[in-house]
Amino acid sequence: MGFLFSIERRLYGFASPSRVVILSDPNSAPKRGVKAPLAAKKKPEKVVNPLFEKRPKQFGIGGALPPKKDLTRFVKWPHVVRIQRQRRILKQRLKVPPAVNQFTKTLDKNLATQLFKLLLKYRPEDKAAKKERLLKRAQAEEEGKTVESKKPIVVKYGLNHVTYLIEQNKAQLVVIAHDVDPIELVIWLPALCRKMEVPYAIVKGKSRLGAIVHKKTASVLCLTSVKNEDKLEFSKVLEAVKANFNDKFDEHRKKWGGGIMGSKSLAKTKAKERVIAKEVAQRMS
Repeated sequence: MGFLFSIERRLYGFASPSRVVILSDPNSAPKRGVKAPLAAKKKPEKVVNPLFEKRPKQFGIGGALPPKKDLTRFVKWPHVVRIQRQRRILKQRLKVPPAVNQFTKTLDKNLATQLFKLLLKYRPEDKAAKKERLLKRAQAEEEGKTVESKKPIVVKYGLNHVTYLIEQNKAQLVVIAHDVDPIELVIWLPALCRKMEVPYAIVKGKSRLGAIVHKKTASVLCLTSVKNEDKLEFSKVLEAVKANFNDKFDEHRKKWGGGIMGSKSLAKTKAKERVIAKEVAQRMS
């Protein structure tokens, strides 16, 4: 031990009883039960193509542009858009009476395109065409010629005008927009059409109806007659419209809308049901 302490003093410059170095004999046998350390497994080296150098992107200042994110959640939308979305969700959540709910059941796409093609054939004249027609008529009157004024077959529009045509039983087909605001303007029209036995259809978009009559929007359009070459096509459209709306009026009159809850409230109700079911099972057992 004295020899060991002298080595310690030489190495560290002091002798500390806590710093005792015990030298083991290299020839001594290893202890039983102690496993020899395993050799570290060598990972297979990946073959790297020297032509393509891996350069990770740096998104700091002056570096690569960051990837694009969907920031719609953080956008402050205009007041009009927010009101539209809130109204749509309210209509889903609250119970909607059948008279209002019937405007959610619109004409299907194929029939709607067929109907709009037919309506476009009977577009009324725009301002430029009317001006040209009146100029020609004035010139003809100046020259002393007789002008034949025959009323063209066109689409009728305007809520009061269409209502009058329905009441007089002159309307053959009534087309109503589904998104009229306020809805009270046209909510009574389906009942009136059914009473007067006039075929009616609810289609998507007051702007689409407005485009036919050269306006921004139109709530109702009406056809009083069609040309001979279009009578076959018109009869097919009338049959489809009657089957979808007039014949299903009683069915639509009884169906309430809305009552569709969000994902959070559905999850809460399911959790409550699970707790109640668990309590009932415990009582039974």
